[in-house]
Formats: sequence, structure tokens, C-alpha cells
Amino acid sequence: MADVTESQLTLLRRFNDSVLGADPKKAAGRADRSPVIRETGSAEAIDRQFQRESIILRRERPVLTIRDNRPDLKDFRNPAESEVWEPILRKADDVLQKASRAVGRINLTGGRLDWVGTGWVVAANLIVTNRHVAEEFARTKGDGFVFRTGIDGPVVADVDFVHEADSENSLVFRLIRPVHIEPEPGSDVAFFEIEQTGGGCNLATPIPLAAAPVATKYVATIGYPAYDSRIPEPDLMKQIFGNLYDTKRLSPGAVTKVGETDLLHNCTTLGGNSGSVVLDLESGRALGLHFSGSFLKSNYAVRADVVQKILSDIKSGVRRRDVTADTRPSVNVRSADLTVRAAAQQTSLTIPLKITVSVAVDGAAGPPAATPQVGFATRRVSTAEPDIAGEEAVAADYDGRKGYQSDFLGKAFAVGLPEVRRDADDVLDFQSRSGRQTVLRYEHFSVIMSRSRRMCFFSAVNIDGKLSKKNGRAGWKWDPRIPKAQQIMNECYGNPPKFSRGHMTRREDPGWGRSAEIARRGNEDSMHVTNTTPQMQKFNSPIWLALEDYALDHARQDKMRISVFTGPYLREDDPERHGVQIPRAFWKIIAFIHDDTGELCATGYEMDQSKSIPPDTEFVYGDFVSPQLARSTQVSIASIEKRSGIHFDGLAKSDPFVDTKEAFGAGEIELDALEQIIFVRRR
Repeated sequence: MADVTESQLTLLRRFNDSVLGADPKKAAGRADRSPVIRETGSAEAIDRQFQRESIILRRERPVLTIRDNRPDLKDFRNPAESEVWEPILRKADDVLQKASRAVGRINLTGGRLDWVGTGWVVAANLIVTNRHVAEEFARTKGDGFVFRTGIDGPVVADVDFVHEADSENSLVFRLIRPVHIEPEPGSDVAFFEIEQTGGGCNLATPIPLAAAPVATKYVATIGYPAYDSRIPEPDLMKQIFGNLYDTKRLSPGAVTKVGETDLLHNCTTLGGNSGSVVLDLESGRALGLHFSGSFLKSNYAVRADVVQKILSDIKSGVRRRDVTADTRPSVNVRSADLTVRAAAQQTSLTIPLKITVSVAVDGAAGPPAATPQVGFATRRVSTAEPDIAGEEAVAADYDGRKGYQSDFLGKAFAVGLPEVRRDADDVLDFQSRSGRQTVLRYEHFSVIMSRSRRMCFFSAVNIDGKLSKKNGRAGWKWDPRIPKAQQIMNECYGNPPKFSRGHMTRREDPGWGRSAEIARRGNEDSMHVTNTTPQMQKFNSPIWLALEDYALDHARQDKMRISVFTGPYLREDDPERHGVQIPRAFWKIIAFIHDDTGELCATGYEMDQSKSIPPDTEFVYGDFVSPQLARSTQVSIASIEKRSGIHFDGLAKSDPFVDTKEAFGAGEIELDALEQIIFVRRR
């Protein structure tokens, strides 16, 4: 291990303390176990202390082997873990047994991989998993979903609800068909119909979904963690997982935050945990569907009520897509006229019954018919997003918009609008009643556009957390003050493989005011396409989306005000897709008066989507997009200024990151938890 400085150790302690502070019981348990380093003058002693500090999070989040659907309580690797978690898990024994029976490993035959992740029974004949897991062996085709084609035909998928350590037992149920793969940019969810019996046994009882997930101390993930070559410390991974992978494991932890559609939890996971259940140890209900995370840090799950809403919509026909196989279509009939086309032949059936019809195409024999148990409606929904016409007002309607206000944080802490310097000649100007202008002013935020790229250099917003109001989502809008030719409404935007319209100023950020009308106007103004840039459908991560809210939590409580600046890095060599150059990365700067220091604090962040941008060839979207969230980092404001060519009115002087850079000798800190963010300068 490389030598570590005292300043690095101080920063690490600060982060660990913030994590332990969320759980007083664990903090108290740690107090008696933390050794005191006497020989602090030596680098070796600091290294040893650094190792002990780093291992704290590992000790608080164990991983246990499941045997006979019960966690093996002998797996605890130190007394502290056992003291905290053993009584909790013993109390939850019945809950865990029922849930474990419903969780299985998704295996493939004829695909690129032998197995791809975890799934669990969510309804009488359905399992739920992640979209990015499903896309390995299933895909969208036309108005439906199909199994992908492997070497010898469609990939065959099944679920083994055992696959435990030191056991040759198995309980395998075949996946009959993909029922639904939630399209981007929706939640990372997919459903498959599964056969009702397997190995002489009936399918397990579904895990009930929680109606309203809440932050709670005692949850567990159940899934199949796989060896992860990306982990930077394989020895540490070996210590935690006991060099045992690909089998059913349980990891206890807590739900730390509940967002609008996702929740954050800190159970220890690895790649194969994708699709795991996040289980409430008290009620036995699923709080979420795990979809991504970082080793020993923050993990993310789709909220259970979001999963329930999608499932209810499917059953009611809102999201239904008729399902066919690549070469062997299977069609459901429910008291309706049905036309099935096979090669050059056409067969029409009018049947007042619910049946399954298997049709051979080009001489191929169809698979055995299986009658679905869920009565899905047959209304079709197109996967191709049609072009949006866009709403448009008149220029005079914007005369009262003041836009971003420099003195929003107080006259003593005025922060001017950023200045585009390097590409000043590319700033779009337009005619207004008061002459030529370069700033598009909206309610509580302003935008400056790039003439050549037809998207913004940046968007700057003032946020008042005390006056924030909830508003519904409005339609996308043109800005009538500039030519439509200087805006992008469609072109590169749409369903995969096209890009999503990524807000620079978040929709909810300008949605505040002393009146509902002002808040509504701010919310609707955020829907102008001048405030968007092309982002990969899987780009936005919970960390990136939560930065503003986390800053508000640290702003002066008597005002709760922050100013946020967000934009793309516009480079000449950005790749072109669908006729538009796509930014590889984005930056964000947040400024506020810190509640503890009373001083101006400004911090910088980056998000990188370069590895997720697909190649400029015909492709199936799911083949190329990594299931991992985009990388988010804290960086210095000075580095953002240099890379973007934009000046931020002296905010670099209020950036505490320069101290972190000196301590760690690195230009960035990868953020896997909000608590890692450095808001205060070192003393």
C-alpha cells in the first residue's frame, strides 16, 4: 500500500465519521474497537491507521452465505458484525426464508454468458429483474419483446432458485417470454413470464412490494454477487466475500435515502447482484429492486412502488407490447379478432377464448405452447418516439423574465453570470426590444447558447429551497426569441438508440416562488429545448441528480438558497450522431453560503458519458451501453474553467477542493456517496 499523509487520513476520518454519524448504535460500537496509534510520526504507522479506517465500512456491511434459504450466521468475520446483525437476522428468520425461496439466478443457454444476474418472483407467474440484465438476452422488436438470437437460435433463459454454496441442488424454472422491458429513460426494470412448476415444485410465493419505501436501518439484499475484476483491491474483495462468488448471498444494511423513483442503500454488492431484492427485514416486503452501485459505497435501487406502478400499467395495457419470438412468434388471443402473418401466408382467427397460438415461420417449428397466467391487454404501444412539434409562445411573453440574479446569495456574496471567453465569437446573440442580447432569461434561470452547436454553453439557476413547490411536467418548448434553426427539438432525441433531452437546469430547480403561478412558470420554462443537451439514456446517476438537494441541506438554514451553473464540455472532436455532435462530458458548479462557516462555498463536479456513447454504426442499443451509471467526480473549479473556456467570476477562490487535491495528489475524487463531497476548507 502506498504511503499516506496525515492530511489524507484526516479527510478519510471525516468521511467515515459522517457515515457512522447516521447510525449512533454502530458509532458507539466502533468507539471501543478503534486502536490508538502511538507512533504517528512514521509513514508506516499512518499506513496501518489508514487501513483500519478504510476497513470500517467493510466491518459494518458483511456478506453472508445462504444455505437452505437461511443466512449462515457463522459467516460473520468479526465479533462487531455478529453483535450488531445476528440478533436482527435471527428475528427476521421467517421473513428471510420466504424471500430467499423467491430469489434466483438467471442462467442462459446459447448466449454470450452462462448467467447474467438476479431475479425474483414479483407476481403469480412473473419475475422482475433489471433492464440492463434483460437486454443481455432479450430485446425490443417492433411493438413487442423477443429473446435474442444466439448461435443455435433464440437464447434460452431459466432461473435457478437455489444455486447455493456447497450444494449440488437446483430448482430451475424456465423463462417463457419477455413481458416488458421498461424503455429508456424509465426505471431499470424488466419483467418475464416464468413457468409455474419446475423440478416437481411450484413457483415460490411472490415477494410483496412495499407501498411507500422509507429510509430504514434494517434491510438486506439477496442475490448472486459475481467476482468483479473492476474492484481496485481484489484482496479486500476476497476478505469480504471469502473468495466465494456466483452463489446466493445476503448482505444486511440500511436504506439511506429515498428519492423520487430510486432509493439509496448501503448493503455490500457486486456485479451479479443486479436485480436483487432490497428487503425490509421487519415487514418482509421488497423496498426496492437493486440496479447499480459501487464497492463498499452507495448502491441504488428502483423503488418498490415504482415497480408496482409499472407492473399495474402493464396489466392494464398502458405499457403493453405484444410479444413475439425472433423466428417463432407466439400470440395471445383475448376475445378479439387476430391476424397472424407468417411468410407469405395470412391466417385470421376470431376466437371468444383466451388461448395461445404458435406459428411456424419459413418452415421453423414453433416451441411448445404455454398459456400465460396474467391477462394482459393487447393494445400496442410503439417503441419509436415520434417527432415532437413543440410548444411556442411569442417573444413578448418573456419580457418580464429576470433570469439568473447575481446577488441572490446576498450582496456581500454576489456571483456574476459566467463569461464565455475562449469561444466568445460562438455565443449566439439575438434581437430584443432593448437591442442585441446574448442571455436568454427565464424564470429564475438564464441560458447562453452556442451558435455552432445549437445547444447551451451553460444554464445558470437560483434555487430557493424554502419556496420550492411541486409542479407537473409540461411539454417541450421552443424559444421564440431565437430562430428554430438554432435549437434542437428532435433530430438526435428520441427512444434508443437516440438520446434523451438532458436538462441542464433541473426541472424542479426554478419551480419556486411566493406564488404558485411564479413556481409553475419556472417549472415550465425549464422545458425549453435551449435548456437541454443530448445525454445517453442511462447517463443520469442518483449522485449527479442529488447534488443540488445535498447542497441545500448544507446551505444557511435561514435562507436555503444556492446558485447552480451546469453545462456541457463542447469540443471540436465530439462524436456526431444523428446529425448532432454529442458532448462527451458535463460540468456543474454549486455556490452557497455554508451553514457552519457562514462563508461562500463553491464546488465543482463532472459527469462523463464518453464510454456509453455507441459507435457510429447500426446497432442494437442494449449491446453497447454499460449497465453501470455514468461516472461522477468532484473536481476543482479551476480545472472546469480551463477545460470549458468559461470564467466563473472568482468562484475558484471559494473552492475547498484545492486542499483535497494537495492532500491526495489527484485532480478529482470519484463520488459514490454524497457524504464524500468536500464543502469546507481544511484548517
